[in-house]
Amino acid sequence: MKVIVDLCVVPIGVGVHLAPYVAACEKVLTNVRLKIQLHPNGTAIEGEWEPVFAAIEACHQAVHTMGCPRVYTTVKINTRTDKDQSLEDKVASVQALL
Repeated sequence: MKVIVDLCVVPIGVGVHLAPYVAACEKVLTNVRLKIQLHPNGTAIEGEWEPVFAAIEACHQAVHTMGCPRVYTTVKINTRTDKDQSLEDKVASVQALL
């Protein structure tokens, strides 16, 4: 099943400069060839259920490997069975009304 996820990974215990950890997660997501869209408060991910959640686990592992003792993550999940919808479709439907 295709899923669209909004992911926010927050490293805890590493100070306030989080860009290196965010970049590590983005590299993980890019390497597994998922459709991603970075935004100011996280990353939107589009793909099949299992690879998306395996990638989220890999993000946690990557951040811990960098010496982060704790990771707090929020995940919003969107699935549809009535039609196929992409990240771009969701944004375009709102932009069409503006």
